[in-house]
Amino acid sequence: MNTVTGTVLLYDLTHLYRIDVSDPVARRRAWDELHLVTALQGIVNRSTPRLYLLFVGDDARGGTDRYWLEHLRKPGEWLHRAQIEKVDDLLELVRRFRRSFRGLVVWDERVPATALVASTAAGVDNLLPVRYDPDPDSLYSRLTRGKDALSVRLALIKQGGEPLFTGRGSLGPLALPSTGSAKCDALMWAVGTYLRRGKCSPGVLGYYSDANWLTGRVKLPLERTMLCNHDYFIARKGFFFDLSPWDDGKPIDDPEQPLGTDVRTLKAILSASYDLTGGKMTHIGGFVPWDFKYTDAVGEPHGAVESEWRFVEIASCFNAYLDADAPALGAMANASFFMHYPLEKRYPQKHPTLDDLKREGYVLADGRVAPYSFVAFYVGDYDSSAWFYRMVPRLWGDPLHGKMPLAWAFNPNLAHRFPVGMHFVRRNATPNDYFIAGDNGAGYLNPGYLSPPRPHSGLPDGWRAWEEHCQREYSKWDIRITGFIIDGNAPGLDEKGLDAYSRFSPDGIAAIKIADQGLHREMPYLRMRDDLPGVGGLQMPQALNVVGSRLTGEKPQFLLFRTILWTPSHLMELKRAVEERYPGTKVVHTGILFALLKQHLLQKRAQ
Repeated sequence: MNTVTGTVLLYDLTHLYRIDVSDPVARRRAWDELHLVTALQGIVNRSTPRLYLLFVGDDARGGTDRYWLEHLRKPGEWLHRAQIEKVDDLLELVRRFRRSFRGLVVWDERVPATALVASTAAGVDNLLPVRYDPDPDSLYSRLTRGKDALSVRLALIKQGGEPLFTGRGSLGPLALPSTGSAKCDALMWAVGTYLRRGKCSPGVLGYYSDANWLTGRVKLPLERTMLCNHDYFIARKGFFFDLSPWDDGKPIDDPEQPLGTDVRTLKAILSASYDLTGGKMTHIGGFVPWDFKYTDAVGEPHGAVESEWRFVEIASCFNAYLDADAPALGAMANASFFMHYPLEKRYPQKHPTLDDLKREGYVLADGRVAPYSFVAFYVGDYDSSAWFYRMVPRLWGDPLHGKMPLAWAFNPNLAHRFPVGMHFVRRNATPNDYFIAGDNGAGYLNPGYLSPPRPHSGLPDGWRAWEEHCQREYSKWDIRITGFIIDGNAPGLDEKGLDAYSRFSPDGIAAIKIADQGLHREMPYLRMRDDLPGVGGLQMPQALNVVGSRLTGEKPQFLLFRTILWTPSHLMELKRAVEERYPGTKVVHTGILFALLKQHLLQKRAQ
């Protein structure tokens, strides 16, 4: 392994958890520091890993960040030879990297979307974002005054302190008509200035909440802003936005805008990204900020899942998929650092064979599948780099990890932001660990909206782009199964879609809008019917009853149940309970389930 040999600076942000964010002044100072340091990290880590942060962790002491840093410093690991130097002062940290950035981009908290425009500018123009605040003790004042004063290279506010974006007239310096919304004017200005001019990297978008958190309207901790997630997208010169997917009402953060302005702006961003990629896939990090906006959690009419599905519906029509950093595990730091981790060219794994199935007694000597009810648990949801980052220490540290066969639904595209974790689980896998893709392949979209008609975009067929993207990711990680396709509001897979999945996911798919079971060419498929209740396995009796309700007298039977964030200990408890209560039931992992289903259906086909 190529190891890091230079000096890595370490900056601890966990003191921000001790700030009383109910105090408006303290709340702003916490945001200001986290935003600036995260942007600095993205800039200085663009070419090589130089700055590591401590912030994210269940214990509010950066426990997850510490875990991975300690892992990487072990003998033979990536940072074993690096010198770790801690910096305790914010201004000293800025001084240490002064040659890496050009100056400041100043944004206006009265237009919270300008904070996201500032993050876009940070990546494109190597600028540190800072909120305009003339108070002598503010971070803005500390950075712009004195002998080490930094120059303001871009101001998203007028010189006298008045808003640059007002929802009237024109889009700031661009000679384009206003959208009628200051929020959307700021984002459309950024589209015209950065995205349409090709200054952003093709196909890299960040969907994270803007600075509306500063109003105190929603009482959530600083971590939930996911500001710390910006570093990767800044390093990659990505484009940031925060918009409602709904056009049937006005969003709570911008109630005076003309109806549908958020959605029109969203489509303009996705269209520009589609054009910039030449129709290839766009990676969107983040998620609908349902705990802050756009859902019934904050007084709007639509539910969280409903809003999720609506956003994915729109994005899918533009060849865009989510790396779905959903609350409340959505915070992830250091992705700009991890992205340099040296992966191997390919990660092969052992797939179930017919001999394996016969050896276990699942297939009889004559090739018929034994008369059992075969049950597998879809081990998800890991379509988010952040969820994966946060959960792997818990999963691989579980005392029963490796004691039962499990097929882990870690989407292969998670290696873009967290290659360390993808390498870790493969190199620390037991013979009982198997790996598949989750929802809905190498990223979360609605495959049904890759086929025309594509209502939100009118674009041509997107299947070639999606298949090429998934084929590349599946091949590297030797994945042959897609364990869950969330169809959402889209139509189910058509013939072209099934053909595409049969090529890059030949050993099986599970979907919602599909027949109970069958073969498409040689690819087996199953209908995903049930989510087992209780995130993390906390409703075991109810989950057991759901499994039991699906068992029938017909054998062999093939059933797949979805779990969310269940640990090996919880899954082992459920496995034992199912096999004890329901004789004739065998709990296997998803790879074995699909292999048995395929064998059964091929036998029937041959009859």
